[in-house]
Amino acid sequence: MRILRLAVLACSLALLAACSPKYNWREAHGDKIQFTVLLPAKPASFSRQIDLNGMPVMMTMTAAEIDGVTFAVGAAELSDAAQTPKALESMRTALINNIGGTARDTPIPGKADGDHTLDVSATGVARGQPMILMARLVARDKRIYQVLVVGGDKAVTPENIETFFTSFKPA
Repeated sequence: MRILRLAVLACSLALLAACSPKYNWREAHGDKIQFTVLLPAKPASFSRQIDLNGMPVMMTMTAAEIDGVTFAVGAAELSDAAQTPKALESMRTALINNIGGTARDTPIPGKADGDHTLDVSATGVARGQPMILMARLVARDKRIYQVLVVGGDKAVTPENIETFFTSFKPA
């Protein structure tokens, strides 16, 4: 009888594991610079100093990865709102260079609510693998946001891109 119960429990657990979604979308929020976004897994956050073409800023990244596809939002605050166009262009160049990429004309779903917005789409290679990069760079007053998806060209799906980008709301 005990063996039968264990077998039933093991089968039930196996069925539950098979039914669990790979993409477990959940709402995430920025810490110091507020935003809201849906991420496909439990996010991790870290901060580091970056240089945006001579403008040092502390950027906090909140990201989740599923099957080699990274979904991330970076947020930073500049000392002057007049620097935002230069900062967004610097982020665009760095993102494309990170994958040895070539810009392409692929629309990014959703609309950004900001003073300045720059959409970036590129293909390239990272760690010897073909990659797709899609990013929306947003400035709102002195705050800048880098909303991006990067991953293998076969792993990035239109449904996940739409869910992610349309969910982003800067504070």
